[in-house]
Amino acid sequence: MKTILKKSVFAAGIILLSSPFISCDNKKIIKENKAVILANNVTPIAKESTVKVASRAPIVFIAGFDVGDETYYANARSYFEEKNIKIIDGQYSLEEIIVWLNKNDNGNPYGDVHIVNKSNPYKGMNLETIVKGDKITAETLRKTIKQGTLPTLKNVVNNDTRIVFHASGLVENKALLKTLKDALSAQTLPKVIASPYYTIFSGKFSNYYLAQPYYVFYPTAHSPGKIDLSKEIANKYPEIKDINWYDALNNEEERYIGEAYTTQFAIPIKWEFGYHNTDNEMPIFTSEREVMDWIEQNDELMVEMNNYNIPLDKYRWTWSRKNSTLIIRGRTTGLVVLKPLIKPYGELEHVAPDTNNKRLYAIN
Repeated sequence: MKTILKKSVFAAGIILLSSPFISCDNKKIIKENKAVILANNVTPIAKESTVKVASRAPIVFIAGFDVGDETYYANARSYFEEKNIKIIDGQYSLEEIIVWLNKNDNGNPYGDVHIVNKSNPYKGMNLETIVKGDKITAETLRKTIKQGTLPTLKNVVNNDTRIVFHASGLVENKALLKTLKDALSAQTLPKVIASPYYTIFSGKFSNYYLAQPYYVFYPTAHSPGKIDLSKEIANKYPEIKDINWYDALNNEEERYIGEAYTTQFAIPIKWEFGYHNTDNEMPIFTSEREVMDWIEQNDELMVEMNNYNIPLDKYRWTWSRKNSTLIIRGRTTGLVVLKPLIKPYGELEHVAPDTNNKRLYAIN
């Protein structure tokens, strides 16, 4: 009996061991061999290197040149020369700056890259997008990026690279600042730094300082006078109590540390409308008010004007006709009152423009 039981158990074992290889249609099922992984043979994952790569010494692009009696770029040059910072000349477009950075790679990432360019939040930058291209605005730079005509930074920057724009009021134009950051992106993103304040090189009391701007506008060649303008700017900035606006509008320089003074700029506009291939009739204007009414009815023109955020009646409008082309020109004069930033305590002196100070510079 025990012999029969043992044989039965042995036979059942044979059947169970054989069953994985038998199917109902008598076809063999081939099982895929699986590799056996031994824990002792697992190679440990290497830890990321914590060695910090040394950054290159600071450089500065003097990305513009003075015209007439202007000394902005000459003063900036003197300031950076005193700091023994290497100066790069002749690069007047973002394209040229990027190409220079890529071409002069030495294996180490750039450290501080300063870009000096005279600008204001209403006119945009003097820097070109590409060589002989449009001046940089949020719109022109975004268009250049989409067209693929702007080169990109290669592996020449890292997270410690700081691209510092010395361009007045750049932070006020958030769309432009974001577009600049996109244009200067790389495999490892650098920091883009700019100030909401005006950058002043070589004043009477300091060779480099920052100033808070306040704006007022009037139609070019049709100033209402300093008294009316001082009242208008006072109403525009009612929270500012420590500036005598009339005195500031009559003051062209900082006579003592921290004194408010005024500079001016102009914003010209020119549009041409062709009527030779259209059934639309060319409008006939008899007054500036009619020109402004016509502009307000054109959505595309109003989008452009709203970007400036300056009322239409602050422009002097002229119009002319050349054959079948209508030409409209507008021009406004901007007065910017600059109040230098001074220390709130201690001796009377300018606040040092420290690019690490988040109260003075925005870091993106």
